[in-house]
Amino acid sequence: MHRYLGYAAAWALLLASIPLALRWPSWGWGVGIGLVLVAVGSWDLLQARSTLRRNYPLLAHFRYGLESIGPEIRQYFVQADTDRVPFSRQQRELVYRRSKNVMDVLPFGTLQDTYANDYEWINHSLVPTKIADHDFRITVGPDTAQPYRASVFNISAMSFGSLSANAVRALNEGAKRGGFYHDTGEGSISPYHLEKGGDLVWELGSGYFGCRDANGRFDPQRFAEQAARPQVKMIEVKLSQGAKPGHGGVLPAAKVSAEIAATRGVPMGADCVSPASHPEFDTPLGLLEFVARLRELSGGKPVGFKLAIGHPWEWFAIAKAMHRSGLLPDFIVVDGAEGGTGAAPVEFMDHIGVPMHEALMLVHNTLVGLGLRDRIRLAGAGRITSAFDIARTLAMGADWCNAGRAFMFSLGCIQSLSCHNDRCPTGIATQDPRRWRNLDPEDKATRVYQFHLNTVRALRDLLCAAGLNHPSELGPEHIVRRVSPTEIRSLSALYRFLRPGELLAGSLPEHAVFRDFWEDASPDSFGPPARLAALRATKNC
Repeated sequence: MHRYLGYAAAWALLLASIPLALRWPSWGWGVGIGLVLVAVGSWDLLQARSTLRRNYPLLAHFRYGLESIGPEIRQYFVQADTDRVPFSRQQRELVYRRSKNVMDVLPFGTLQDTYANDYEWINHSLVPTKIADHDFRITVGPDTAQPYRASVFNISAMSFGSLSANAVRALNEGAKRGGFYHDTGEGSISPYHLEKGGDLVWELGSGYFGCRDANGRFDPQRFAEQAARPQVKMIEVKLSQGAKPGHGGVLPAAKVSAEIAATRGVPMGADCVSPASHPEFDTPLGLLEFVARLRELSGGKPVGFKLAIGHPWEWFAIAKAMHRSGLLPDFIVVDGAEGGTGAAPVEFMDHIGVPMHEALMLVHNTLVGLGLRDRIRLAGAGRITSAFDIARTLAMGADWCNAGRAFMFSLGCIQSLSCHNDRCPTGIATQDPRRWRNLDPEDKATRVYQFHLNTVRALRDLLCAAGLNHPSELGPEHIVRRVSPTEIRSLSALYRFLRPGELLAGSLPEHAVFRDFWEDASPDSFGPPARLAALRATKNC
């Protein structure tokens, strides 16, 4: 039977090689190979875990081999230049070219289908402007003791532990050269974040790594010591992240090296746990009081929070708490569900959380409707690789953008999808010193710097073409989207944008989410509105 052809061929090789080897010893290799193949095939027949191997001894292994290199085959031979899985070849190539400072122009026209639904562009002006400086800055926390002038494009949160030592070194030195910030991720401030002197945003997750006591609770004294570092420019409380919102994390004890233990302030020999929620607060007002406390402990540095939007009433509860208490964060980072540099469960990666565009517009609209938008800065993060991505995100309401995977590409990431198994081929997302030591931090820092530089220069050129003078002038009216073969709409026509103070006017705006959830959201609780809770109780009867 054809199912046993491989196994039969192995026996044929073995039996044919034995007499040949007896006569000509050089044929011993045939006996050795035959024995190995016969042994593997026999084991396939005898084992009970895999039906495929019992039915197709030896042959099944060819299938497993091809399956194991499937992602590489698709990436190099099957994937089109514009297929996004999750980043297209064209997107990666743009980052590679800009990071290497080589020509990034395209010949012979666009590869995009300009008549396809969802194709987007920015309208140009007949009177382009001239902008001398591409170093666009946004002042965060202007009323704090230590305000920060942030670049319009920065490095998203990526922890040491997820990234290697040399990757962290390269990112931070690139940030220093370019004058933009490097978010530490929730794994705390490692020695590698401090070596090169680049600006840091210290992300504080639910595990309070770097400022926790022996019981894993927040330690004010340790926080104040860390926050006083001159390199730490802002503090960011992580409520949730795009890759796995609503999901805590566990770094198994086996992976908690001495370096990671020292950096995070956790014991070796025990699992390193990030709870799904913060133990220091459980209400919207508690969150804002915690933000205010961190600002005081840090000596007046800007403090904000990062979140991926989920239940809209929870965000509305925070916004109402801001309005009622007057306690405001200096900034909010909106992380989209399409974000995420590390590993996450499939269901969380694919089906949890609001994508960045809608999430950002909801946060922006809420702050505008409450008359708070001019007092709180907004950042957007989620699959940003080009100047157009930045322009579109700013037009939807952000003041600046963060990118994680794009900066990984600038380090040399080839999207091998090996971030989770410690076998990253480029030494970026691994703790294996045999791999990460081959990453040259000086060379890669130059690429990080050049990618940022060439991207903000491209943003300047886009603004000039549109007749604008600064990214802050971008609005939804500047970005146009095709919605059908015969219809196009600007984002200002596609989406409902609230007017300043509209949520305070006494009548709800004609916006489905605000109409359904705003009125019942409570500044005293993250829980569902009473109306929804009653409906749930009815269903459970």
